[in-house]
Order: sequence, then C-alpha cells, then structure tokens
Amino acid sequence: MPDLTSTANPRVKGLARLRTRRHRDAAGVTLIEGHDELALALDAGVRPTEVYWAPDLVRDAALLERMTGARAFSVSREVFARIAYRESPDGWLAVAPAPGRPLDALVLRPDALVLVAEGVEKPGNVGAMLRSAEAFGADAVVIASADRAGTDFANPNVVRASKGTVFAVPVASASTPEVRDWLRRNGFRTVVTTPAGAGELGRTDLTGPSALVIGTEATGVTDDWLTGADATVVIPMHGTVNSLNASVAAAVVLFEAVRQRTSVS
Repeated sequence: MPDLTSTANPRVKGLARLRTRRHRDAAGVTLIEGHDELALALDAGVRPTEVYWAPDLVRDAALLERMTGARAFSVSREVFARIAYRESPDGWLAVAPAPGRPLDALVLRPDALVLVAEGVEKPGNVGAMLRSAEAFGADAVVIASADRAGTDFANPNVVRASKGTVFAVPVASASTPEVRDWLRRNGFRTVVTTPAGAGELGRTDLTGPSALVIGTEATGVTDDWLTGADATVVIPMHGTVNSLNASVAAAVVLFEAVRQRTSVS
C-alpha cells in the first residue's frame, strides 16, 4: 500500500500550499513535476529533499535510484491528483531548493553571453527563453523588473515550461537599475532589441561579453535601456506583423550571437 493515501494528510496539504509564491518563498523551495523535468534537474546537480511518486502512474521507477538523500513517498492516484499541477501527470513530483541566485553570485566567463529580459513574467515566455538559452549555451538569463520582487523562477509553471532547463542555466532577477549597474561593473556590452534599432542584428558585433536585452511585446524595453545601450538593433522582418513574441525574439538574437561566435572561432 502507498505511504500516503489520504488527501487530508498534512503533508499533502503542505504540498498544495506550495503552489503559491508566498509559501514557496518562505520555504525557499520549488516543485518539479514530471519524469523528464526531474531527470534534467538531477543532471544539473539539483538535489531534491522530497520525492512523491504514484506507482499506478509511473512507467519506470528507476528514477528513484537517483534520489540520493531525498525522502521518498509513494502515493495513491487520488493523492497525486491533489498535489499535481499539470494535466495528464506522469506520477513524479519532487520538492527541491528554489532556482535563482543574486546577480553578484553569477560566475561568468570573460566573453559571457547573457540574455536579459525586462518585464517578462508569463511562465510560458520565461520557460521558452530558458529553453533557448540552454540550447544556445547562454551563460545566464536575467529578468529585470520594476521592483525587487522580480520573476518567480520557482513557479512550478516556469519549471514546466522550461522543461527543467531553469536548473541548467544560471538565473537571477533584480530591478532594472540593479541589472544595468551590474552589467556596467562587469564590462558587458549592452545590445537592446527594439523596432527602432539603429542597426540590423546581423551587422552588430556580438562576439565579446554581451548582454542581449529583450522587452515585452506590448511595450518593449523602458527608456532606461534605450538611453544607456551600447547598441540598439532591429531584427529584420519582411512580413506585415511588426512584433515577434518575446521568447521568439530571444531565440533569434541568441542564434545570431552563437553564429557569430562560431564563425570567429
């Protein structure tokens, strides 16, 4: 019989509370749901403190062997339905330390490539940016915002949308002034994407330490970024739509940066 069979169990109720940011922040944890997401997190060095698995749902219980140090609980199908946050769950849920670190804790190579997104909060967009950043080998993803609260990288929907890459790419969030000051202190060339950019993306040098800045589809980046940019660039488009989805724009600029760096090397 599974360890947990009642949805009224205090541990089950505690897991349900972790769906809200207030409780996650207080505990300093996140939820990782799904076999593939959990496997990628483990590959990135994440060490869950607890893992919950439903024998009736999992296809392969071998993942348990990698949960060194984690308390493991088998749960009934009914309990898993209560603690899961995704549709069609596959029977895996873990509690792990929340991703993210202070800006000054990011350790970057001399020619680092950093993606900066201002005001991007939708889990789907954040997750897609993280997947592109991991795919193209970006050194970090930084979310700049109007206040110190920043993006909730521990949001289970960000973890899900990123397919677990939120654990594979160093991430940080801070206010826009803090991010701009950090970039200046660390010698980054700030390249801001905007429809009114002074140069084309492909004609702009992205081979040195570069911060590629993306804004939201609705308002773009704030004036602070435009006035302080080392370069403003436009992504050439020949259709009738004048704006790309923010995550798509991020993928385009990251691809161009990697293309240039590969050509140089």
